[in-house]
Amino acid sequence: MRLVELLHVEIHRRLIKESIPRIEQCLELLSEDDIWYRENEEMNSVGNLVLHLCGNVRQYFISSIGGMEDQRKRKDEFLLSSRVNKKYLLEDLSRLAIEIKDALPAVTEEELLRERKVQGFSETGMSIVVHIIEHFSYHTGQIAYYTKQVTGEDLKFYGDLDLDVTGD
Repeated sequence: MRLVELLHVEIHRRLIKESIPRIEQCLELLSEDDIWYRENEEMNSVGNLVLHLCGNVRQYFISSIGGMEDQRKRKDEFLLSSRVNKKYLLEDLSRLAIEIKDALPAVTEEELLRERKVQGFSETGMSIVVHIIEHFSYHTGQIAYYTKQVTGEDLKFYGDLDLDVTGD
C-alpha cells in the first residue's frame, strides 16, 4: 500500500471510525446543560469543543487540502452565545464525516508536500494531516473524560477487546 493510500485509511479510521463516533456517544449521554457547562471562563464546554473541532478540520483539511472556501470564524466557536442544541452538534459531526470522506481524494503526494498558510502558520499537507488527527484525538479525550466524570459510566470504547494481548 502506498503512503498516500495508508494516510487515507488512517484519516478515515482515526476521525470517522473512532473519534467522531466516540464524541457522538458522549453527546447522547449528556444533557443539554451538561454539553454547555463550563467550570470557569478559561474552560471550554463540550459543545464549544465540538464546534471547535468541526471548524478546525474544515479550515485545516477540508479548505486547505480539499480546496473548499475557508469560512471559519474561530473565536465564535468558543462563545457562550454559540450554544446550539445537541441535535445540531450531532448533525454537524455527521456532515463533517461526509466532508472528510469527500476531501480524501485531494490527499495526494503533491498536496502532502505542498506548503501553504493556514491560520497564519506555514504548513505542509503532511503536517496538516498529523495536526487534524492529533488535535481531534486530544479533544475527544477531553470530551470522554468529562462525560465519564458527569455520568459515571464506562464508555467501553474498546468493547470486548483484550487489550492485554502482546506481540504479533
